[in-house]
Amino acid sequence: MLFDQVVRRGSVSAAARAAHLSQPAVTQAVARIEAALGARLLHRSYSGLELTGAGRAAAQRVERALGMLREALGAVRRSDDAANEDVMRGITSTQLTALIAVVEEGAFARAARRTGRARAAVHRAARQLERSLGTELFEVTSFGVRPTREAEKLALRTRLAFAEIAQAQAEVAAAQGTGSGSTVIGAMPLARSVLVARAVLEFAAARPEHGISILDGPYESMLGALRRGSADVLVGALRDPIPYEDIVQEHLFDDPLAIVAGAQHSLAGRGAPTLAALSRFPWIAPRRDSPLRRHFDALVGRLNAKRTVAPIECNSLVAARSMLLASDRVMLSSEHQIHHELATGQLVALPHPFGTVTRSIGLTVRRDWLPTQVQAQLVEGLRRHARAASSRQAKS
Repeated sequence: MLFDQVVRRGSVSAAARAAHLSQPAVTQAVARIEAALGARLLHRSYSGLELTGAGRAAAQRVERALGMLREALGAVRRSDDAANEDVMRGITSTQLTALIAVVEEGAFARAARRTGRARAAVHRAARQLERSLGTELFEVTSFGVRPTREAEKLALRTRLAFAEIAQAQAEVAAAQGTGSGSTVIGAMPLARSVLVARAVLEFAAARPEHGISILDGPYESMLGALRRGSADVLVGALRDPIPYEDIVQEHLFDDPLAIVAGAQHSLAGRGAPTLAALSRFPWIAPRRDSPLRRHFDALVGRLNAKRTVAPIECNSLVAARSMLLASDRVMLSSEHQIHHELATGQLVALPHPFGTVTRSIGLTVRRDWLPTQVQAQLVEGLRRHARAASSRQAKS
């Protein structure tokens, strides 16, 4: 906050007056920020203090982070007598860190273990934040103390503000040539099999200093990580309607669906299976509430046979492949998703009985996400590999 004041006012003395602090205190605060980021952010000129290249990168991120915090704090603050004061006054990073830990852990004791602090210290910091805002952030229930909805909303936006500070560190490292940060990609089944792997390997060869983490798991879990800033981008099947207003989806290509079976299945090599033929075999079904499940339900709803064998729900390609190879079960999937199994001859993909049936594949990001320059290169690589995959599919 003090760094932002110095940038806005152009001098340490003006920032000190605005913050009601001494000039040495502001100077020391800026020095701590520079030490944390590992770069000089300001230098003196004839016109006063000016930002360095690293400082300009950091200043934009710091301004965005403070804007997020002010908006979030202002939305929950109820102290009418302080309406004209800066909502950030008296709020510390220790208080906000305590809030996030309590909200995500659901209890003060677990939050204390997570942060490595005494329970009393976490409790005191969280309650100080509550008093400063004049808003109830925690309520006592029969199950103990639990965060209110206001606390959950504030914790979410605070996490995103902290993520913006981490982006500032990445921008400064890139400007200094000492690194370029990291990216967390949430990969859904199709993206895990081909798309993400190819794009990441190509990118890592060009930018080996940039860290990449790939998440998998249920869509809801990865979406939660995205919304709270623990993930940067999701790749895979798009949702309709979009589940939250704070995320946006970018369509990359339409993924054709097929009937998948083991290479030795009696349907293999016979062209497009009829509904009557498909009615004779048990199924492996995609997980409920997934885009693929709606296509599955539309298909099996047309089968002209009484269902005597319940489908096995499975969202793991490894497990599904084993079951397909060991039985006469069939599965609705895409050729992209089983690329390796088709190449090795383990599975076969038969045409969908309804003709061309597709699902939308794309990127999902936070609406206010501003990627670093290096992250933007990675995302562009994902787009390019998606176009290439779509082109290969069209030619096959």
